[in-house]
Amino acid sequence: MSPPVAPTVATREGGWTPRLVLSLASLVLLLEVLSVSYQMVSTALPEIAGHYQTTQGAWMLTAFLLVGAVAAPLLGKLADMHGKRLMLLACVAVSIVGSFVSAIAPSYGVMIAGRAMAGLMVPTLFLSYSLIRDVFPAKSVALAVSIATSGMGLIAVPAPFLTGWLLDNWGFRSIFWFFVICLVVIGALIILSTDESNLRTPARLDFVGALLLGAGVAGVLVAVSFGPTWGWKAGSTLAFLIGGLVLLAAWIVSARMLRDPLIDLDVLSRRPILLTTLGAGLVYGCSAIFTILLPMMVMTPEVLGLGYGFGVDAEGFAMFNAPIGLMVVIGGLIVGMLVGRNVRPRPLMIIGLVLMAVAFALVSNIHDSKPTLILFAGIFGLGMGMGYAAIPNLLIEAVPPQLQASTASVVALSQSIFPAILPVIVFTVMNNSHIAPIPPEMTGGYTFYLESGFQVAFMIGAVVAVIGAVVALLLPRRIEQVQVPGDAGSAADTVFVGGH
Repeated sequence: MSPPVAPTVATREGGWTPRLVLSLASLVLLLEVLSVSYQMVSTALPEIAGHYQTTQGAWMLTAFLLVGAVAAPLLGKLADMHGKRLMLLACVAVSIVGSFVSAIAPSYGVMIAGRAMAGLMVPTLFLSYSLIRDVFPAKSVALAVSIATSGMGLIAVPAPFLTGWLLDNWGFRSIFWFFVICLVVIGALIILSTDESNLRTPARLDFVGALLLGAGVAGVLVAVSFGPTWGWKAGSTLAFLIGGLVLLAAWIVSARMLRDPLIDLDVLSRRPILLTTLGAGLVYGCSAIFTILLPMMVMTPEVLGLGYGFGVDAEGFAMFNAPIGLMVVIGGLIVGMLVGRNVRPRPLMIIGLVLMAVAFALVSNIHDSKPTLILFAGIFGLGMGMGYAAIPNLLIEAVPPQLQASTASVVALSQSIFPAILPVIVFTVMNNSHIAPIPPEMTGGYTFYLESGFQVAFMIGAVVAVIGAVVALLLPRRIEQVQVPGDAGSAADTVFVGGH
């Protein structure tokens, strides 16, 4: 490994300036658009499917996440080689083009192609906090990355109202025009306010590894996403799953053989980084379970007498969703301020996951009162915000700047895979023996579940959160950062990560 060509961020001094605040605001806004993108398109999906007369609406969501997950490792490597700001802006540019394509799409195939291109918004999450780590003053990094990663919760409150206003007045295409306009403005703000990282990691680009890893992840995610529809024993499901696993095994073999692999498995296998990667996936997986189950529970009509549900509409759900968004931000601020005062992110991640487990368990057992559910949602949001903010701070603690983006890209991959797999497991359990026997004329085509189904589902979430807390507990109490010697001699070919 060649040495960095410039000083690390630790040598940068100074405090908050108007330009720095604008830089952070532009990055937060970018991640807000990423956060709201999935929610807005999900809301518009029935209208989109009706317009194009298709039953393949799930591809609108799958294509976005799939491309984001597959592209993350390659973009992380390119960011370490050529600059994090450059790759961030490239992702924004491609997302603008993709949103434009979807806005004018004459066919559903073109719509999916545009949505797939817009999936490059997904890697902007790890690229943003990797860039902050390089160009922000050292004493502001912890708070800045915490605000950037947890600030995504702010959009949760107005998003349903904004989506409804756009759809009611201008139709589903207005959603994509909204993305185009926002991304153009945000891209310009980033150009004006945010410096490029001066750190580079000279390396050869591992195209074979990128192809094997990307195709392997794509195969597994497609199998998981469409397994419930196609059938778990269907030939297409098994072909994608087995093919994906074989390609991933081939990638591991190739990564061991190359001097400059796409992802350094020796670094990834070190205890602090491996456990952070696993813990990050569990945090985001728990978030996916809770945010999918909660609206289903509270929007179920109370007249069905299932022991849960208040029959609220999408706007009415905002009073349950708002505490989550608000407490996510507060949780992130708590982590940022404490880490800035030399509190380790490890215990903060443990606390966050414990709070998520407690909220899951409470909702599983007590769900017949609006005020208590709102309170439990706030507890979950606080834990989620602490978990979100602890992840980048753990990476900053363990990984030097010249390996930051490529390592963070693997964490981002974990953050995409777990949210895709865990909800499928939950619904497989719910669909097995917990579907409510309600006459079809009362369901309107929707599937409703017994109260026991939701109880089991939320308890699965609690177990996952506890596992995540154990994973975080196994992190070293004191993490020694990956060390890259300052000379390019033989010693510089080795990277070390240790923990006590």
